[in-house]
Amino acid sequence: MPSICIRPAQRSDAPAIHQFIVELAIYEKAAHEVESSVADIERSLFDQPMSSAALMCEVDGQIAGFAVYFANYSTWLGHHGIYLEDLYVSPVFRGLGAGRALLHEVAKIAVSQGCRRMEWSVLNWNTPAIRVYDAIGGVPQSEWTRYRLAGDALLAFAESGKTISV
Repeated sequence: MPSICIRPAQRSDAPAIHQFIVELAIYEKAAHEVESSVADIERSLFDQPMSSAALMCEVDGQIAGFAVYFANYSTWLGHHGIYLEDLYVSPVFRGLGAGRALLHEVAKIAVSQGCRRMEWSVLNWNTPAIRVYDAIGGVPQSEWTRYRLAGDALLAFAESGKTISV
């Protein structure tokens, strides 16, 4: 059994990282979508850390909702984006534009930070939210399937030390 070592990437790894990005894009038949350069990889992975943030929404002086977002990253673009983790407006304040105002502010922050995209997930039955997202120009990404490891499954896999062959 081979010994596997994991280490943090360093700036000097940027050319290899970029090459792997290109190879992956070729494999996925999307090489034409890769815009990043080695300099983009160096700058965006090693110079610009970003963290989570939250926004509160008040309507008539009353707290009506909030949004939580954090930085994500596109290897193909070579730039950060913002992932909107949560956006919630209390039912009594819905239909007043509070959700749209929160989305607008997160979008402004993304643009001001040089982000190239903003992403979020929505439950497929949440038609009111989907209508808002469609109205602002959001595009569903139906070709992607989201996966998650959480709770006991995450702990079991992390602690197993086993490799998987497919």
